[in-house]
Amino acid sequence: MSKITKEQYEFAVARVEELLPLVDDDTPANDRNAVELSMVSDIVIAYEKEHYPIEKPTVAELIELSLEEKGMTQKELAREIGISPSRISDYISGRAEPTLRVARLLCRTLSIQPSAILGI
Repeated sequence: MSKITKEQYEFAVARVEELLPLVDDDTPANDRNAVELSMVSDIVIAYEKEHYPIEKPTVAELIELSLEEKGMTQKELAREIGISPSRISDYISGRAEPTLRVARLLCRTLSIQPSAILGI
């Protein structure tokens, strides 16, 4: 695909908004609105991937989000993996990075993918 201009991107976004109400889960894949929606969506995605890349979350963000998802406190996490609550606070504030041993325990306890914690 050639370089997408800002104008093409803006047109594609507007067209997606027009097409969305016309296409739902029951619309056949070969319906012309569904086909067009797929094509203009690809343009939007390609432009946004280039111009608005999403950065990988930090270790601190991963821990914070996972605690929230699990409804767990920092104190409960600390007790579960056998470290002090202040150490968890250090990881969340970015003052410290977990050791590999602690990172492994965080991954297991919080259901975080190891590749995410390693930033891969």
